[in-house]
Amino acid sequence: MRRIGFFIAVLLLGLLAGAASASTVVKIRLDDTIQPISEEYIDRTIEHARQINADAVLIEINTPGGLADSMRDIIQKILASPLPVIVYVAPTGARAASAGFFILESADVAAMAPGTNTGAAHPVMMGGEKMDDVMKAKVENDSAAFMRSFVGPRGRNVQLAESAVRESKSWTDQEALQQHLVDYIAKDQNDLFKQVSAHPVKRFDGKEVKLNLVDAHIEEMQMTLRQHILDFLLDPNIAFLVLAIGALALYTEFNHPGAVVPGVVGVVFILLALFALNLLPTRYAAFTLIIAAFVMFVLEAKFATHGILGLAGIALLTLGGLLLVDGPIPQMRVHFWTAAGVSIPLGIITVFLMSIALRARRNKVVTGQQGLIGAIGEARTDIDPEGKVFVLGELWNAHARSRVGMGDPIIVRKVEGLDLEVEKK
Repeated sequence: MRRIGFFIAVLLLGLLAGAASASTVVKIRLDDTIQPISEEYIDRTIEHARQINADAVLIEINTPGGLADSMRDIIQKILASPLPVIVYVAPTGARAASAGFFILESADVAAMAPGTNTGAAHPVMMGGEKMDDVMKAKVENDSAAFMRSFVGPRGRNVQLAESAVRESKSWTDQEALQQHLVDYIAKDQNDLFKQVSAHPVKRFDGKEVKLNLVDAHIEEMQMTLRQHILDFLLDPNIAFLVLAIGALALYTEFNHPGAVVPGVVGVVFILLALFALNLLPTRYAAFTLIIAAFVMFVLEAKFATHGILGLAGIALLTLGGLLLVDGPIPQMRVHFWTAAGVSIPLGIITVFLMSIALRARRNKVVTGQQGLIGAIGEARTDIDPEGKVFVLGELWNAHARSRVGMGDPIIVRKVEGLDLEVEKK
């Protein structure tokens, strides 16, 4: 019995030791443009992995690129990470283009799934504008030097990586592996972990570490609610739509004071849009075009120019939307169909609401004392200078400056308390 008990105890200790030695990998999925929320998400993940003593961080990436400042911040976090960072371009059909290529090359382990591609990291000015030769040389040299600063220490092909910056070259997964731009091609996560476990990982400081990630425990980090909301709003098309809805709601409140709900919705939406636009490369001069568009809508409603000013307003609003976000890639700009699809209905609705408001202000008041002025009635007695009149279904005391005979039609010219000043019609 003692031998059996001893054997069970040893077995339990072995199982506990095996469980304790199981590796932990913190994983995130980056399937978006590279922007400030991406940087915050990765920074939070690396810090969390450090706190729980994880063995590695896995960033599964699929991105068309993004903002250079956010990209540099992400790379700084990866290079300074106390634990290895694996960047894996996946699933099949994914890409790590432009800023994504920089991030891939900065990783301790760079890997791609079959059927993926990477590269095309030539720097562009915001909005895709053409640079003059001097500025182009400066930006290219700066980006190329930045690429060399971490590709060399990682032991990858510096010259080829630099060609992605200077010549916008791109590579398939097989080409990238053959030319030493990535370390592995892995069909899935388990395949990747097996390959990583078979070779030591060279860190940025030159040290080598051995990772045993086979059957590792995977902890997936999710964005916080705040990050989810901001990530959604940082789509320039969404930010423009939210801004337009907020402006329309606020405009409705101005035309119907006291409605409250449109005013509250308008303020909240505009603040959300401005907060998101503050994190994006925004051309604030575009707001001038947007404001001018609403001025055009008001003038169209007031002067009825048969749609000329309304069309001008729609054109200005569309142009303002297109120029609002000055992103380096098409995915980080407001699309034409989004700008037009928002501007045309918004212009029509705004002109319609303004027309109703102006028409209501021009109409004669028909209630209260002011509603009596101009009303037609009948003299029920002689008025010389005082008498009785019947107006709007009621009998009133009245006086007149000239005699009015009983039965004569009268018109109300003035209301003085409970007396009416009338004259013969």
